[in-house]
This record gives sequence, structure tokens and C-alpha cells, in this order.
Amino acid sequence: MAKIKSVFVCNECGYESAKWLGKCPTCGAWNSFFEEKVSNNLKTSIGREKNKSATPTQLNKVVGIETTRMSTGFKELDMVLGGGIVIGSLVLLGGEPGIGKSTLILQICEKLETDGTILYISGEESAEQIKIRADRLRVNREGILFLGETDIDIIEEAIKTTTPKLVILDSVQTIYSDEITSAPGSVSQVREITARIMKICKFQAITTIIIGHVTKDGNIAGPRVLEHMVDVVLYLEGERYFSYRILRGVKNRFGSTNEIGIFEMGSLGLREIENPSSVMISERDETPSGSVVVASIEGTRPLLVELQALTTQTVFGLPRRTANGIDYNRLTLLVAVLEKKIGLSLGNQDVYLNVVNGIKINEPATDLGIILATASSYKNIPISKKLAVIGEVGLTGEIRNVNLIEKRLKEIEKLGFKTCIIPESNKRHLKDKFNLEIISVKNINEAMKGAGLK
Repeated sequence: MAKIKSVFVCNECGYESAKWLGKCPTCGAWNSFFEEKVSNNLKTSIGREKNKSATPTQLNKVVGIETTRMSTGFKELDMVLGGGIVIGSLVLLGGEPGIGKSTLILQICEKLETDGTILYISGEESAEQIKIRADRLRVNREGILFLGETDIDIIEEAIKTTTPKLVILDSVQTIYSDEITSAPGSVSQVREITARIMKICKFQAITTIIIGHVTKDGNIAGPRVLEHMVDVVLYLEGERYFSYRILRGVKNRFGSTNEIGIFEMGSLGLREIENPSSVMISERDETPSGSVVVASIEGTRPLLVELQALTTQTVFGLPRRTANGIDYNRLTLLVAVLEKKIGLSLGNQDVYLNVVNGIKINEPATDLGIILATASSYKNIPISKKLAVIGEVGLTGEIRNVNLIEKRLKEIEKLGFKTCIIPESNKRHLKDKFNLEIISVKNINEAMKGAGLK
């Protein structure tokens, strides 16, 4: 009889320990260790079939093949994937509960440009539940097969029998293998299930989309190796109480990374937004203090978003700093720069910053917008609604250059802005001419004057 031993595995990152730990030493998660039984003679499906005749090949003599893609029916999604979904690829889609993952997948089933069969496998919902959603989304395409199953052996047999063009697995955390003693969703189960799905789909050139749950930190649940095994990793982001959704590509073996697609959630599912910049600033009719438009870059796309800041007299001894849509530490750093270099007395002020429409941005080129919006609110002086700003702010108050400046300026010009504040080092390298009044600045003092705040 095989000897069975126990091992404790972190459910967040996959770290293994011989004993239970309250806090994971790798990822810092609390109460995340679960006991798993490990057999010494246990063989996973990865090592069942071995090719004993494999020999090394000279790379320069390998004949390349042309990548074949299918259109998903969404221009935004095709752009994130690099021109469409590659046939035979393994795509991982993650997102918070209720964000619209299953809705997007059903719409892809309806719009996908293929004549083959689509196999939808769900371990969470029944056929009746999926049918209700499909009727609401007006999905009635022929050739969509449904399988409500959680046993990987039955799923593998169904894939071999139906030979579909697309397999959808919703979700990987609900599927289990009898050969693994741990519960579904554990590190060992997720790793084994993904390996077996990858093996059969790569061998038969079946395109596969796997839906994954996310942790409270926003990362896909399960071991980090899950993201390394797949070809493409997509995250569907957005606030549940806002209608806008951002589909972000964080890994793509067949295209560029950090591309985004923007959608709007409606009664008939997700709708593409062809010109997201105009939508993000569409309700900006007045010019209240504390509001400014910044030009951010998401992947290769310029995106104009509105930043709103509010400063109020604190009623506590310690002033609050609250950031929604940007990094909190970045806000506190820029507030300190304002106090030191401009002399604004923000030590007794609560500072709140919000990115309108629930968008999250992490680019340093929005620093100058944060600075000017905060100063505008503190001085109660509005900034012209025809003004946009671009620039990274250093700790000494200097305005540093940003990349893709001409793409940003073209987007600003297209949406009818008249003036733009940019770093001086960027203006010297401009090649195109723009119908904009471009104000180049070296530091935040000059930027304050250019925005009419000084």
C-alpha cells in the first residue's frame, strides 16, 4: 500500500509547508493553509504518456507556421487578443463575481466566427440557468453544446467525443480529479485540471477559454503557475455599481500585453465603446473647482479621463487621504510635494481623489493632473474645461517627460480641447503640428501658472 503523507499548502500562492502556519511566509496571506494528502506513487496526467523518442532540434531549421486566428465578434476583444483568438490557444479569463465574465463568454459563443461546435462546460450552473441568461442576451446560435459536469474524466471524454472548435470551462475552481485527494479549488486540483485540459486541447488544436475566480486582492485564485501554463491571461475589471467594464490583457504569447478593451454593461449584455475618451468626459458640462482632464495611455491606446479632487478642513487630529482609482501611496506622495514646493497648507486638510466612472489608472503621466486638481480644490479656483494636462511629477517638483506624447495630443485635439500642458522636454521632440495651444512647463510652479491657479 502506498504511503500517504500530509502537506499544508497555501491556497493563495501554492507555498507548501510540513506544518500548519497562520501566515504564509511567501505571500503574507493569513489563515490560508489547508491540509492535503499526498501519495508517494501518485502520478498526475502530465506524466502518464512519455515520448521516449524525443530528440533536440536545431532552432534555425524549424519551419515556422502561420498563426491562425478567429474573430470573437468584438473589435475591442480582438484588439486585446492581438487580432483575434488564436486557434488552439488556452485563454484564462478572471474577474470578480458579478462583473460579467459569463455574460461575455455567452456573447462570444453567439458572435464567434466559426462553423464548428462550441462546448460550454459549467460546474456552477445548470442548463436551465444558462438558458435563461442566453435568452436574455438573445443567444440562439446552433451548435452550442452544454455540459454541466465537475469530473475532469467525464469532461475529457466529452471533448474527445464532440471535437469542438471552442471549449469553455466555467470555472476551473469547480472541476476536480479523483486522483487528487484535496477539495475542488485547491492548489493541487487547479494545477492538475489545467494541465489535463491544456494537454488534450493542445493535442487536438481546440481553442479553450477557462474562467477563473479571483482573490480579495484581485488576482486569479489558485497557484501562480496557472497563469504561466496558459497562453493568454485576461482580467475583466470595473466597479459593480458602474456600467463600464475594462478587459485588460496582462499576458499574451501572440500579441502585446497591457492592451485594454472598454465595454458598457446593459440589459442585452456587454456593448463595445468605440470612442471611450468621449464617454469618460461626456458629463463634464460645468467647470467646478477640483476637476481636470488627463491623458493616460492604456496599452497602446490613449484614454482621456477626468480626475476630481476635494479638500476640506479636517475634524480630526490626523488628516485623511482617500484615493479611488489611483494608488493611495501616490496621492500621499504628491500631496507632500504640493506642501513642500508650492507651500499649500494641506496638513490640516482631508484630501479625497476620484477617477470618474470607476476607471483605475496607474500611469505616472497623470501625476500633474492630481497636483492641479488638488490645488484647484484647495484654492477654490476652477480649471478651464478646454484644458488637458500631461506629465509625471518628481519629488523635487520637476515635470518629467512621458512616452507616446503625440498619440495623447492627437486624442486631446480630436475631442475639442484648446489647450494642453505638457513637459518641456516633450515639446522639444514634437514632430507633428497640432491645433492646440501647447504650454510646456519645467516644474509644478509653471504648471500652476499655466492652469490659472497662481
